[in-house]
Amino acid sequence: MKDEYTALRDNDTWDYVAPEPHMNVLGSKWVYKVKQKVDGTIDRLKSRLVAKGYDQQDGIYFNETFSPVVKCTTVRVVLCMAITYNWQIRQLDVSNAFLHGFLDKDIYMSQPQGFINPYYPSNYKSVSDNSMFVCTSKDGMLVLLLYVDDILLTGSSSILMNDLIISLRKEFAMKELEELGYFLGLEAVRNPTSITLTQNKYTLELLDKAKLLDSKPCDTPVVKGARLSIHDGVKLDNVTDYRAIVGGLQYLTMKRPDICFVVNYVSQFMHFPSDLHLQLVKRILRYLKGTIGLGITLTKGSLCALKAFTDSDWDGCPDTRRSTSGFAVFLGPNLVSWSSKKQPTISKSSAEAEYKCLSVASAELKWISYILADLHVKLDSPALLLCENISALATNPVFQARTKHIEIQYHTVRELVDEGFLELHHITSENQIAYLFIKGL
Repeated sequence: MKDEYTALRDNDTWDYVAPEPHMNVLGSKWVYKVKQKVDGTIDRLKSRLVAKGYDQQDGIYFNETFSPVVKCTTVRVVLCMAITYNWQIRQLDVSNAFLHGFLDKDIYMSQPQGFINPYYPSNYKSVSDNSMFVCTSKDGMLVLLLYVDDILLTGSSSILMNDLIISLRKEFAMKELEELGYFLGLEAVRNPTSITLTQNKYTLELLDKAKLLDSKPCDTPVVKGARLSIHDGVKLDNVTDYRAIVGGLQYLTMKRPDICFVVNYVSQFMHFPSDLHLQLVKRILRYLKGTIGLGITLTKGSLCALKAFTDSDWDGCPDTRRSTSGFAVFLGPNLVSWSSKKQPTISKSSAEAEYKCLSVASAELKWISYILADLHVKLDSPALLLCENISALATNPVFQARTKHIEIQYHTVRELVDEGFLELHHITSENQIAYLFIKGL
């Protein structure tokens, strides 16, 4: 607590002012957490001072709140770059992350318990990815990824990295951790040609929370067959546990594309889950029990080729009749982005459902190309977009009559093809990787 308080004061986080009747003074509280290593042993005891923001009302005391964090796709792209160029990867942790920013209005908070200033006993007082910072010079290149108070730093020069760390320490109380090993719940194992990312510890904690550590494993995360409706089964009296476990599963999809579809599936019942929906969740957990060591491996390879597999299931949802879009994006040999998401509108045909999916995937390809441009990586050839539905291929004028009713926003695919950024290709069903993101296999 003393270290937290000292760091806040050293950073001039607040000023002491006399309270006045017009001030809405927020309370403060201490939050304690035991930080663990990958093996479960205690790393350190951590305390954090927070304001009781829940005392304020939305729209009266504050409007939209948002804290930018680095996107998982960006992390994977940067790790691909680091392993390809054999860069060192280092982790930093800011000791405290309280109000490190500029406020456009005054906020008043009561003094922290245990640290009341005796002289003032009653006074109070964020381009492509906003959390990625790139520095280039004649001496090399640095890339910093920021997730609230956790930092991942890599680059071509260890001297530049050391200089940056020294500069950061002058501004913030900061702890340098070992080489990339455990970051945001992700466990990384590096060798000369690859990095393997898993979430073993997080998976075990989730199983323990659901009381399924001793459950019998199963081979697949979802049963083959028709999907459940929101109306199936007996509604649960207590929905808190269901929502908590599904929320935990969503975080697990960061490194487990194999459960991406089924987690999206069970998330659609969050507002009114039943006993049958809970059985679906438990099956996912039993599948995880038998596949704890699975993750993704990023290998050394080309950074100049983008390719996406896309697919959709037409009319898949029994309640809304909407389709599910799925895509998988590869940077060279590495899977860096994936998605399984129900479409916002109903599609009149399978061609329309596939066409919408092409639009979503093309937007992701375009965004990743911006990330690569920020990292000074140039694509050697147009990005490839692979689809098995011939009618949805936007470059074929014979089939455009079948897609003329589709909303204009989805026709960006044609523009990207015309400008040379995209190439559309047909792919056979047996080579369709995106199946994984639209149905249970």
